[in-house]
Amino acid sequence: QVQLVESGGGLVQAGGSLRLSCTASGRALSNYNMGWFRQAPGKEREFVTAISWRGKSTMYADSVKGRFTISRDNAKNMVYLQMNSLKPEDTAVYYCAAEESTIFTREPTTYDYWGHGTQVTVSS
Repeated sequence: QVQLVESGGGLVQAGGSLRLSCTASGRALSNYNMGWFRQAPGKEREFVTAISWRGKSTMYADSVKGRFTISRDNAKNMVYLQMNSLKPEDTAVYYCAAEESTIFTREPTTYDYWGHGTQVTVSS
């Protein structure tokens, strides 16, 4: 089992940048595909981006493509989300998640472990 803790959220003006981090403990992160999801008030949790267990493959939601970048450092048991050109509609709680299977999907139901989330607020 792996425990995930997100950090790096905060308040930023539109057009600004933030870097989220996800720290894993309990088991090596290299065992998992990793994803970032977000949930805005009154909305369902949605896929943002994911990276395969070795970092060879990535995928992004259309809404963040070209602005967000996911990366991982398995030696440090860390996953990162670099967010640039932030927009007010990016405001949400951002969650880090680990997928134990080899499926590598955008579906939150396939992810086995979740952090508690970090708030990102983008002001206009």
